[in-house]
Amino acid sequence: MAQTLRIGLIGAGGNTKARHIPGFQAIDGVEIVTVANRTVDSARAVANQYGIPRVAPDWRGVINDPEVDAVCIGTWPYLHAEASIAALQAGKHVLTEARMAADTLEAERMVSAANAQPELVAQIVPSPFTLDYDATVVRLIEEGRLGDIREVRVTHTHGGYADSQAPLSWRQNMTYSGVNMLTLGIYHEVVLRWFPDDLVDQVYAHGAIFTPRRYNPETEEEEDVKLPDSLTVNGMLESGTQLRYHFSGVESGRGRNEIILNGSLATLRVDVAAGKLWWAETGAGEEREIEVPDADRRGWRVEQDFVNSILYGDEVELTGFEDGLEYMRFTEAVYDSWKANGDVRSPDDYATDLEPESYRDEVEPFWD
Repeated sequence: MAQTLRIGLIGAGGNTKARHIPGFQAIDGVEIVTVANRTVDSARAVANQYGIPRVAPDWRGVINDPEVDAVCIGTWPYLHAEASIAALQAGKHVLTEARMAADTLEAERMVSAANAQPELVAQIVPSPFTLDYDATVVRLIEEGRLGDIREVRVTHTHGGYADSQAPLSWRQNMTYSGVNMLTLGIYHEVVLRWFPDDLVDQVYAHGAIFTPRRYNPETEEEEDVKLPDSLTVNGMLESGTQLRYHFSGVESGRGRNEIILNGSLATLRVDVAAGKLWWAETGAGEEREIEVPDADRRGWRVEQDFVNSILYGDEVELTGFEDGLEYMRFTEAVYDSWKANGDVRSPDDYATDLEPESYRDEVEPFWD
């Protein structure tokens, strides 16, 4: 590897411009050397704005560039697997945006491709909502302060889909989102962090599409909406802890954004919107705020973590491809349950376990 770590960008949307570009450019010895976006004109505009020296004709041009050591994939989920696998097979380190992939099979193939290149770093951008609180929450759980965890409740609602005249969003478009629905996967990723050894045993889901057709500005046509505007998931961890998730895009006003752990000794409420933790002991009837120690506050350091893994061999903690595969299995189980009107599904049913050594025979290199 050259003395300077050279990054190529595939996709330069909102999060890439807000987080990844300034994150990488703030690190000594790291340079963003090329960018590809949905059009060459939009890539050129990003390059001019951020001082990136080259523009690639398309995403394959980034991967084929011999002066690129690592790629940051900031596209919608539909391209995550194809671009990640191509990059790994070309010997490039990969940081890909959440959600991991369009479906579980793609995620399996990404894991298999990463396993076939163990010398390369393969990382997913982590769910950002609880980075400052994860350490405190995990410590309270491990110390037994909550007692037996009876329920995990996740609520995230907003009004983004409340207007029936609003155009089709990429998040509602299966072509770009696959089976990813609302913010299901990246909130379940948080639960996986807090309960890493207590996986989901079963789920059943109900949802609704309140506006069945929307105008798609790309095709300039009305199209069927195939992903839900509202989704409720019930499930159970292997320990017996109950899962109660609700996601909605039709709640006008300030919406709700919180995770609640109900234990036999206490309840912990993570107010994600306000950035506060609240605690109520069983029988107390009142909440009190918990101060989060500065040492527990991880903050956003995704780009630095990626670089440290490449240069110094640091283990990928947030988030590895195996973790992403776990939440993709959960996501697809929920999607299938919703489509089957609430039939019970298990994430274990979505494991195909591709062998790393068989991967190259199974999938042609995408960059040829």
